[in-house]
Amino acid sequence: MTDPARPDGEYDYIIVGGGTAGCVLANRLSADPKTRVLLLEAGGSDNYHWVHIPVGYLYCIGNPRTDWMMKTAPEPGLNGRSLVYPRGKVLGGCSSVNGMIYMRGQAADYDHWRQLGNTGWGWDDVLPYFLKSEDHHGGDSALHRSGGPWKVSKQRLSWDILEAVQEGAKEFGIMPRADFNDGNNEGSGFFEVNQKNGVRWNTAKGFLRPAMKRPNLRVLTGACSDRLIMEGRRVQGVRYRRKGRVFEARARAEVLLAAGAINSPRLLELSGIGRPDVLSAHGIDVLHEMPGVGENLQDHLQIRTVFKVRNAQTLNTMANSLAGKARIALQYGLARSGPMSMAPSQFGMFTRSDPSRITPDLEYHVQPLSTDRLGDPLHPFPAITLSVCNLRPDSVGATHIASPDVDRQSEIRLNYLSAESDRRIAVQSIRQARKIMSARALAPYQPEELLPGAPCTDEQDLLRVVGDIATTIFHPVGTCRMGNDPDAVVDPALRVRGLEGLRVIDASIMPRIVSGNTASPVVMIAEKAADMILRPSASVRGPSDRSCQNRSA
Repeated sequence: MTDPARPDGEYDYIIVGGGTAGCVLANRLSADPKTRVLLLEAGGSDNYHWVHIPVGYLYCIGNPRTDWMMKTAPEPGLNGRSLVYPRGKVLGGCSSVNGMIYMRGQAADYDHWRQLGNTGWGWDDVLPYFLKSEDHHGGDSALHRSGGPWKVSKQRLSWDILEAVQEGAKEFGIMPRADFNDGNNEGSGFFEVNQKNGVRWNTAKGFLRPAMKRPNLRVLTGACSDRLIMEGRRVQGVRYRRKGRVFEARARAEVLLAAGAINSPRLLELSGIGRPDVLSAHGIDVLHEMPGVGENLQDHLQIRTVFKVRNAQTLNTMANSLAGKARIALQYGLARSGPMSMAPSQFGMFTRSDPSRITPDLEYHVQPLSTDRLGDPLHPFPAITLSVCNLRPDSVGATHIASPDVDRQSEIRLNYLSAESDRRIAVQSIRQARKIMSARALAPYQPEELLPGAPCTDEQDLLRVVGDIATTIFHPVGTCRMGNDPDAVVDPALRVRGLEGLRVIDASIMPRIVSGNTASPVVMIAEKAADMILRPSASVRGPSDRSCQNRSA
């Protein structure tokens, strides 16, 4: 192994980013004791209590200990607002700070990837990699597995008001669904979560921590990667800073870029890989022209509708008294249950913005609480929130470096609601949320609309209010798009096109955003990438029987 007293040296694989994908890669690639692996993570350890207590996402987002503290550029579609844009800066990455919802997306998402020319990425191709990781509370079945490192649990609390919303949705054809993850997520149900016994389960716990016992894996936190080291068309290693010193690490086989949809294109551009106009504007020599780097940025925009209710218990009423807070703490301390164990959203619905849609294009995250904005105090009265997002937006943005300064955040432009189709769906989704809340099953709770506000009915008024209240649901993807066309950044084996020794393995490779939450699709991408690296034939054939059976870390 490389001299343990020195943080530089030579390895087989260097992984840039110890987030959702990087932890999976570190585990799978270091399983062979002859393979030397270095994992570089700019953030720190996940040994922080708020990472592990589910409600702690409130204290991790906006906290420089765990968050990159990014912001978007002003968004014209959001009335000129700049959004806080949380990204995990900690081992486990966004899996350490996200909503913990286990969601694969729809079979049609991956079949579309394959139709775009990405051989080996259809639903039947990727399902075995979802199964390879999974440790499902229901045990083994045709669509789920037990024994893997990625734990999937039921939530440990329930709310009568959310069950009433489910009953109300049935009146409008949104029927209960037992499993959101069988390839067709249409319907309603309570989200499954990445938890174990009421504690967050991130990829650092599931994949990285067991692998850190191996002498052939080195994990360096506080290691900020500044640029890739290139010799001709081959990427040879990474230059990074740690504790005030600059180091270089070399890769005999490959460098694996897993820094996420914002920071992966950023490192490529700082290294001279990208659009010539972007690089030359910042005085960076073009070493490899790639017009697609940083382009194709997609995200799910959520619109929060809020309804005041009566005759119902919500988190608002529980958390706004000393007795309620004490009860919440006691529930978690004694049984790891109650509100401190809950994901930000407990109940979900997938449906269509209009009947002409072939598959659901709207996702609702329904919460037994309300606030003016994330992080603000809860309202002093009982209320619920129905957040609705367009799963397949046509609005596309970009992210590019704003300076050659390696410590400066890239510019992030989502161009939310720039497409007319997205504006139309935004209005339709508000009207649909109102319709659901008018159901007979909800009449005993006397719902009263607070956001966007009952007087807003005109389409232009609704769009104006959407611009004031809509925000990200933290699902950026697509900025190192997979494909075979000239603008694609990586090929279907996730190798950067035109270069040797470099792959990108994270949410940035998605050609189109998936129809649901993105964490578990990223775990799948990393599982498949590791298999393709170790067994090149896996790019088409999928995992071997042995690899599917050997699921434990």
